[in-house]
Amino acid sequence: MTCVSRRLLGGAVLALAAPAVRAQSRPVRIVVPYAPGGQSDTVVRLIQPKMSEALGQTIVVENRPGGGGTIGASAVVASPADGTTLLFESYGFITQPLIQTSLTYDHEHAFMAIGQAVELPYVLVVKAAFPANDLAGYINEAKRQNGIPFGSPGIGSIGHLAGALLAHRAGVQLEHIPYRGGTEAARDIVGGNLDSAISSANSLRPLVVEGKAKGIALTSGTRRGTLSNLPTIAESGFPGFDFTSWNGMFAPAGTPAPVIARMNEAMRAATSDPGVRERLAASGNDPVSGSAEQFAALVARDRETVRNLVRETRLQLQ
Repeated sequence: MTCVSRRLLGGAVLALAAPAVRAQSRPVRIVVPYAPGGQSDTVVRLIQPKMSEALGQTIVVENRPGGGGTIGASAVVASPADGTTLLFESYGFITQPLIQTSLTYDHEHAFMAIGQAVELPYVLVVKAAFPANDLAGYINEAKRQNGIPFGSPGIGSIGHLAGALLAHRAGVQLEHIPYRGGTEAARDIVGGNLDSAISSANSLRPLVVEGKAKGIALTSGTRRGTLSNLPTIAESGFPGFDFTSWNGMFAPAGTPAPVIARMNEAMRAATSDPGVRERLAASGNDPVSGSAEQFAALVARDRETVRNLVRETRLQLQ
């Protein structure tokens, strides 16, 4: 190879590498499509420092709430696929395409999975004065009253889906009351204005611990988290019942594989850090350190679970 050829080849390699180098030198923007202080915002801010340290880059968390998460997601879709703008989402990522049918992009194929940060069990609780203490009693009371209202963090949330599936499998009426968040549902449980609620363990655990509500069962397939003393719905007469929420990171479709791998390594460094794991656990989350492929498989399974649930129960998500 001549010197001229080597120079041309070297120039071509540098030209191809330049965008990635420039991207790595810029701050990383992580878009949280929900309000500050919520579940997703809390988790990403706990892993942010260690991720930044692992990347050697500044990470800026930007809250873009609205549209059930679609405003923030749309902003990420419209961003360059170079790893500088990412989406930090929850289980709502699965259900939003079924709720927001007017999206201008193919939600299922517009993102690439980077990694999962945490798993989050949901829990069914009842107000302190409710006349049942376990799932069998709860179902019997639903039959006796011809229906029981239950609150959730909103339409399409894990709480909504779990309640719909429980009602279907138990053959009872459960009236869904959507709230803007688990905190609002918890407030009505404490006030005695709501019979039951299905929300995240970190939202409802304080009520159970303080005796302001009674914990009935976890929606996850196995006992986990800070309320692992409670039985699961699955072990209480409904085998196979498993709705577990999560938080994870996504990139716009077309992001190069090396960038995905680099971001996944940074996430795993953060969720494997003992101090970060302790703080995540204290907030009711189970830290996860897995590959991008594992997270993508989880998202695909959950998407199919929700589709089957909608078909089976004729659940209306709009």
